[in-house]
Amino acid sequence: MPPVKFFYQPSTVFIPLYCTLLLSMTAQAGDLEITPMLGYTFSPELISGDNTEELATTNEPNLALAFSWKDSTDGQGQVLLNYISRDFTDNIDQSNHSFDTLYAHFNGVAFFKEKNYITTVGMGVGVTYFNSDFDSAIYPSMTFAVGTRYELSDDLAFITELRAYATLTKDDETLFCQDGTCVAHIDDAVWFDGQISIGLAYSF
Repeated sequence: MPPVKFFYQPSTVFIPLYCTLLLSMTAQAGDLEITPMLGYTFSPELISGDNTEELATTNEPNLALAFSWKDSTDGQGQVLLNYISRDFTDNIDQSNHSFDTLYAHFNGVAFFKEKNYITTVGMGVGVTYFNSDFDSAIYPSMTFAVGTRYELSDDLAFITELRAYATLTKDDETLFCQDGTCVAHIDDAVWFDGQISIGLAYSF
């Protein structure tokens, strides 16, 4: 049974997030923040189509963009988009295949003020959009992050972050399959990604 496909184009993932963001911004106008981030993703392995060996996926840079609003004196609401493009090589004819991932999550971020910086802890729920050379699918996912925040001025902060993603990947038979032939499968029921990132948060 192939994975459930809620959307066929990646752009459609943004529609509900834009609506959520717009409503949140209206309610919290004056305490908004945008944070572009650049990081590095540590990728898990796939399993070959015949289930005989593991296939390494490349560790690649990730690009992220967070839209946040002040939820309380010690926290934020946040919509986070995170994109990774990676590759893997199959064991059939050693062909290289692309495997792109887009994470879209609604997060809560708590602030813990230290002497010279702020420690941040975030958790969120959302979806993961997988797009390979063969097929695409959307799965539910969660994210957890810890980081630091250094206030450079009243409206600018330097962000560091360690983030983990857990995606429930049920029935992935067609994600890496074409015409009944599969070059790979996701090895476990849960796909884990780990990232380390830095960014600049601008408040307005």
